[in-house]
Amino acid sequence: MYPESFLKIPPKPVHPNYNNKTLAFEEFGRITHVRTVTIRDMPKSEPEQHSDATLQRRSSTMGRGAVSWVMAMSLASIGTAFAQAPSTNASQQPAAQNTNAIGAGQPSLYNATGSNGAAAGQDSFKGSVVTGKNTGTVIDLSLDDAVQRGLRQNLGVILQGSSVQSANGQRLQQLQSLLPTVNASASIEVEQLNLAAEGLKFKGFNPIVGPFQVIDFRAYLTQSLFNINALESYISSRHNFAAQKLTADDARDLVVLTVGNAYLVCVADSARITAVNAALKTSKLTLDQAVAAHDAGTSPRLDVLRAQVDYQSEQQTLISTTNQLAKDKLSLARAIGLPLDQQFNLTDTAPYKGLDNLDPDSAFAAALKARKDLQASGEQVLSAEASKKAAKADMYPTANFSGDYGDIGETVNHSHGTFTATGQVTVPILQIDKNRGEQLSADASLQQAKDRLSDQAQQVNADIRSNILDIQSAAKLVDAAKSNVDLAAEALSEAQQRFHAGVADNLPVSQAQTQFEQANDQYISALYQHNVAKLSLARALGVAQTNYKDYLGGK
Repeated sequence: MYPESFLKIPPKPVHPNYNNKTLAFEEFGRITHVRTVTIRDMPKSEPEQHSDATLQRRSSTMGRGAVSWVMAMSLASIGTAFAQAPSTNASQQPAAQNTNAIGAGQPSLYNATGSNGAAAGQDSFKGSVVTGKNTGTVIDLSLDDAVQRGLRQNLGVILQGSSVQSANGQRLQQLQSLLPTVNASASIEVEQLNLAAEGLKFKGFNPIVGPFQVIDFRAYLTQSLFNINALESYISSRHNFAAQKLTADDARDLVVLTVGNAYLVCVADSARITAVNAALKTSKLTLDQAVAAHDAGTSPRLDVLRAQVDYQSEQQTLISTTNQLAKDKLSLARAIGLPLDQQFNLTDTAPYKGLDNLDPDSAFAAALKARKDLQASGEQVLSAEASKKAAKADMYPTANFSGDYGDIGETVNHSHGTFTATGQVTVPILQIDKNRGEQLSADASLQQAKDRLSDQAQQVNADIRSNILDIQSAAKLVDAAKSNVDLAAEALSEAQQRFHAGVADNLPVSQAQTQFEQANDQYISALYQHNVAKLSLARALGVAQTNYKDYLGGK
């Protein structure tokens, strides 16, 4: 699905000795950043490579995924994540690629409290709430359509919306302690009293009184007149509510990163399928030529066997690559709320578009203003400060008023109004340990909030600089891979001409195909890494939701 101007179809895609891997790093249960590393597969020894070409080709197919991943820990980031680059060996690592490539793009929601405010794990961004049913047709799905669906139906956004609602409920509960409380009641009571049971005994007087009834209609009012603790607690809950709303806005950026990554993975898979199909045709042509030469007595049987192994290897690669695309489409559908049985085509590609004039300092200054998670952490600092004041105010006196007014009597027509009014001042005298403990706890929470905000800002700075380095590195990789494709294509053409002319056997053709496929596969991976790095930079700047099209560019 990459345009022809950016992609040369190889005769046969292979798995290179050098594989670029994009690794997702995690700290404290959340994705921090990714790093692209180059890992070398251990090739066969030189005699093995030239003495048995058939085994070399089979080893290239079956052993290319045997590499070790070197993982490292980095500073914690705020929901910044890259996906793992699509594997160059789809036949050997389909399950791992599906988990890492898509899973790494589903970062956990890191809100201002340092935990998942939606009470869900990081897998929540992999899921969604499905609406609608299979249309029975194949629909077209653009990147913008996928992002908009994700913003509506991704589970992470939905759960964070519930967290916002919960924080608003807590704010209203705290507010009520500062507002008047009015209740009303109506009662009717029928009684018969035994005065003798109360110790009232009079000679000649009947101790049984009644039955009689009492009707009472009454309203009650309570009002806090002076309560610093309740006031500061309300201010704390108000800042917490604001933090949750900002965190929900930040979650939308994470959805764009998640969905965008999943879409780019599918685009890269589609490009590989196109390349494998072209390589399959080339391998079939080489096989037909080898058979014809063998029948004519000008080529040994070994050339036919070698070409047949190459052709069947391409068939296996096509099967596994097609399967990987289908699985990655399922992951994309899960993230955006599409029914899993709904068939769809990707209509957008991700061509190469360079980003120039990237200044880390100015980018960081812009991110400090735009990042919603930083603003949410700032609100949490204010909330912790108010909580500290509330803990200290627990030692202050409080003043309250309560009163009631109603109409009471035997009947409605035989009743009279009554009322009570009470003013109360409460002064705490001896609760030293309780107050001291509350203040120590509030001090610790405030310091944690400040430290978290400071670290968060520095991590954003590190993420921006890291993403800029990744973009610059990936851009160089794209240029180098494109040049390598041209050189490998020329080498393949020379090898094919020599074999067709009968100057050499088809071993050089097989080796040239391997090199060409390696170069083309690296080119596809470099394009993917460059686009993901740009999307991650948009997330690091806090503008992924609004400006992701500007960073990816093209159609």
